[in-house]
Amino acid sequence: MKELLDQVVREAGRIIVGKEQTLRLALTCLLANGHLLIEDLPGVGKTTLAHTLAKLLGLQYQRIQFTSDLLPADIMGVSVYHRGDESFQFHPGPVFTQLLLADEINRATPKAQSALLEAMEERQVTTDGKTRALPQPFFVIATQNPAHQIGTFPLPESQLDRFLMRLHIGYPDEQAERLLLSGEDRRRLLEQLPACLTLEQLKILQQQVSNIYVADALLDYIQDLLKFSRTSPRFNHGLSPRAGLALINSARAWALQAGHQEVLPEDVQAVLAATVGHRLHSSGDTGIDEGASLAQHLLQSVPLP
Repeated sequence: MKELLDQVVREAGRIIVGKEQTLRLALTCLLANGHLLIEDLPGVGKTTLAHTLAKLLGLQYQRIQFTSDLLPADIMGVSVYHRGDESFQFHPGPVFTQLLLADEINRATPKAQSALLEAMEERQVTTDGKTRALPQPFFVIATQNPAHQIGTFPLPESQLDRFLMRLHIGYPDEQAERLLLSGEDRRRLLEQLPACLTLEQLKILQQQVSNIYVADALLDYIQDLLKFSRTSPRFNHGLSPRAGLALINSARAWALQAGHQEVLPEDVQAVLAATVGHRLHSSGDTGIDEGASLAQHLLQSVPLP
């Protein structure tokens, strides 16, 4: 299966050039059955990355462009009255898909943002007093612009916590940018991408992730990371048990990609910044996103087992 996952990363690298680490982390998030938040400046490939993953994993794909006038019904669906039989018929919204791209999620109001909470946590939506299950698997990939940009509504911590990982793509290096500028249009290449996985293969891979062994010594290491975040004066508040579970699941998925039979400390270190960066806040409360530096401080402060 490692060769199959390497193929997915190689094919994705044809579209998102020079960002192998980011691609592997994004694939890790989906293998761990988590939701992904991509935060960066406009124009660096956030939406393209989401579309690329949907194509390569062979998933049903829907996109919602989040705007200030978006309503919850635009996401979940609406019941329409039919005069013929005097009944209401539910028309599913775009959330009823396998991979949902919530594009520029922080441009919508908190009311619209919160419409995704139940879907992300419980893989279901409740409308008109009736609960409806979502397709399986169900992933949300959300993109957002930095909070300081005009017209954004920052995601509340409760919603940020629903995302297993947060990634930043960043500018390409000089060589990769030259390839982008002189090469074929990325959208045309994207249309030609083949699906590298079937739905059955994806389910098998997710099952293998949950079977990756985690030794007691590694659990001690993760607990030490959680404990340090809760006791250090550097942090405004510590990591929750849910964050600890997210870290274990992410490390398992990374270990599977690396071909490891069990989770190693370097697997935890590889995913830590992406998994806990959006869950950490400095006690100084500067208003500046310091997730990466706080995660690095956490790694440097807790010794390896």
